[in-house]
Amino acid sequence: MRRLTPLLALGALLLTALPAHASDTPRHRESYGTKAPYEPRQSARSYQRPPAGFEPVFTENVSRHGSRSATDSADGDLILALWDKADAQGRLTAKGEEFGPKVRALLAAMDRVGYGNLSGRGRQEMRDTAGRMQRRLPSLFTRIADEGEKIDVVSSGQGRAVDSAGEYTGALAAAEPALKPLIGPTRTDKDLLYFHKAAGGAAYRDYIANDQRLKDTLSGITGRARTREAARRVLRGLFEEPFVEQIGDQVGAAEAVYNLYGIAPAMSEESPDGEGWGMDRYISRSDAAWFGYLSDAEDFYEKGPGFSDSDITYRMADVLLDDFFRQVEAKRAGTSDLGAELRFTHAEEIIPLAALMGLPGSTEPATPGEPYTYADNPWRGASVAPLGANIQWDVYERNGRYLVRMLYNEKETAFKAGCRPIAEGSTFYDLDELERCFGRDERGRRGTG
Repeated sequence: MRRLTPLLALGALLLTALPAHASDTPRHRESYGTKAPYEPRQSARSYQRPPAGFEPVFTENVSRHGSRSATDSADGDLILALWDKADAQGRLTAKGEEFGPKVRALLAAMDRVGYGNLSGRGRQEMRDTAGRMQRRLPSLFTRIADEGEKIDVVSSGQGRAVDSAGEYTGALAAAEPALKPLIGPTRTDKDLLYFHKAAGGAAYRDYIANDQRLKDTLSGITGRARTREAARRVLRGLFEEPFVEQIGDQVGAAEAVYNLYGIAPAMSEESPDGEGWGMDRYISRSDAAWFGYLSDAEDFYEKGPGFSDSDITYRMADVLLDDFFRQVEAKRAGTSDLGAELRFTHAEEIIPLAALMGLPGSTEPATPGEPYTYADNPWRGASVAPLGANIQWDVYERNGRYLVRMLYNEKETAFKAGCRPIAEGSTFYDLDELERCFGRDERGRRGTG
């Protein structure tokens, strides 16, 4: 396959400039990394119209599950153990005194939801995204209902992905009741939608477990003095100085605080007033941004564009891109009875797919020896794969000619460099052109050149 565009050598800068943030709220997105809650990236009123005579005949997507609770209670348990000890010693600050009860309430809420499960916000995100899809393509869904076409639904098999599929398809059926009998049961395909843990991800898992360059790069980024300084500031806001000195792993403890801050927006509907948990009160904007950068760096090297001389982090996503092409090609060939293909998965699949496809923000790997920084690389977890992230292809047809439009987090998005739209500035592409651009061979799979 063609390599990603190499990162220009700008020197080994490490976060000389952090991004500006509007406020210490869930809208302060970058510091949340891939835990940022979903929001559509384009107004429904601004989408381009298809060329005259073209009608929608098929749509397909892949969606990350919606907002969820933390996968376990480890961060809360760690902080509460420290909090209880500091409380017994009389070493809590004023903010620290209020922090412990809030953490206990947040943990209780996540326990009720179930660790790793969709939160109320996540369920609503899926319903809202489905509703917007139906409103963007009303004639397609009317056609599906009138002609009795099927809607295929597939997930990774993980609970939050299965539940996301249920919320999404339930909203479609509520908007267009005639669709209900046409929506198939959610089937599981781990090779397609959990490929980082399936057979196709074996080499990738070996990279994560054993690659020394990866380990050295991440430890070099995390091990900077700024990390230790930020950790002390976070802890000093909760505990008095003598107690902070007793904490053996200050960075680990501060990361636990950051992780609670990061998951809180996803759990906003479960908060006592339904408005949020106020966790941004316990970590400053700059320190949250720094820990967000550290989280982004890990995801960049472990799931995203990674090193410029390797595609190990994203080549396994080829199976998912192939499926996108196969579905459209089957529609063109008249061998498919589907009107829609809906897929539900995880960040571990969305991030490498974005890199493989050359989607905005995922085009630049890092040159070995020149670590990823916010200053010289556009990759941001909150933009590439927030909770509920999605990639959608809408297919239009006229007289046997098929056009494809891509939406990325509901924003009209150009295909990668080298793919030519039907006209300058258009977001519509001939299917033949996309097959050429992505190197589909005669067997219907992407080439490797």
